[in-house]
Amino acid sequence: MKIGILTIGNELTSGRIQDTNSALISRAMQQQGWPVAAMLSVGDDNGAIRDALEFLLARAEAVIATGGLGPTADDITTAAIARAFGLSLRMDDSVLAHIRELFAKRRLAWTENNAKQAVFPEGAGIIANPTGTAAGFAVRREGKIVAVIPGVPAEARRMLPEGVIPLFRKAFPETALHVETSTFKLFGIPEAAVDAALADADLAGLGLGVGFYPNFPENHLVLTARTASAEEAGKKLREAASRVEARLGKYIFAHGQETLEGLVARMLTEKRLSLAVAESCTGGLITDRLTDIPGSSAFLERGVVTYSNASKTALLGVPEAVIAVHGAVSAETARLMAEGIRRLAGTGLGLAVTGIAGPSGGTEAKPVGTVHIALADGEKTLCRHHALRWDRRRNKIAAAQTALLILLRYLLGDVGDNR
Repeated sequence: MKIGILTIGNELTSGRIQDTNSALISRAMQQQGWPVAAMLSVGDDNGAIRDALEFLLARAEAVIATGGLGPTADDITTAAIARAFGLSLRMDDSVLAHIRELFAKRRLAWTENNAKQAVFPEGAGIIANPTGTAAGFAVRREGKIVAVIPGVPAEARRMLPEGVIPLFRKAFPETALHVETSTFKLFGIPEAAVDAALADADLAGLGLGVGFYPNFPENHLVLTARTASAEEAGKKLREAASRVEARLGKYIFAHGQETLEGLVARMLTEKRLSLAVAESCTGGLITDRLTDIPGSSAFLERGVVTYSNASKTALLGVPEAVIAVHGAVSAETARLMAEGIRRLAGTGLGLAVTGIAGPSGGTEAKPVGTVHIALADGEKTLCRHHALRWDRRRNKIAAAQTALLILLRYLLGDVGDNR
């Protein structure tokens, strides 16, 4: 079974907001073993919606459309689809009662245009919305299905697995497969090099789909097994994992839904270690990522941004003479920053980063992208030098990633190299 995706809204075609629903839906469909034939975005226009539906239905057995189900005048999706299929519109009294109840519970003022969200094409099936007020619906045409859900990403994210996918599985039971994926998250190797390293792994020979997904600064390798049973999928993915690990193991830092900051948080918590962070060129990105983890106060004592030379001296105790001789971006300064923040915070570990993010400030000896990262534990201070090569924003992101990876490897007892 092939899928078509249609996202609707002037805000998409004008570029005011980014279309994230197409990617969300595409991933969900691929996981079910249903390839996406085409994706289209159109504005709030009856003719454009009609033409897009005709195009997609000529290429797919099912279409998922998002957007334009709200109460305002520019929300025309329901009426446009009804017109395209030659259907009249009807009010669903049970949905209307549900919307009124939601407004009452949330103490929102009711206006009559909200009743528009309870109007559907004649004969359409209702797709419940557990998050918002606009329910979705599904219409059938010559053995094909068009499922329509709101464009709000949080609502689409719930309605896909709870409403749309069960509907499709029931309508097309012969297409059901067991689909299982295995994700490897890599850092420090470009996408092309990942592909080259796997050239002799013959993953396709195992009957697996292989996908490369850059997610700066990481590269994600996703293997997909579509089989008749979970047992068969697991066997294929285990064999594939051994081949991937043998070729790319030193670059793999996480699997599946794991994140680098999540792994660091877990290790610090398990080891009952406290951490303080001193950041210069990263401007707080390391601390920001760590505080994205719920309960991070259990291990993170503080994070400071010591951007100026004066702050490195005043807050961290880095001598002015060291900065004058070696520079703010140097191994000597990075070490003293890590030791200084650890001493100031009274923590088990001190992590520090200093560098030249660019685009200016570099020299022949210290070009843009030069970064020094240090980690102090009270007995020793590790320091790593890295030469990054991107623009200012990406240099900052990559430096934060590298610092967290150094910390993770220290926690795992693996600090023997300079990657």
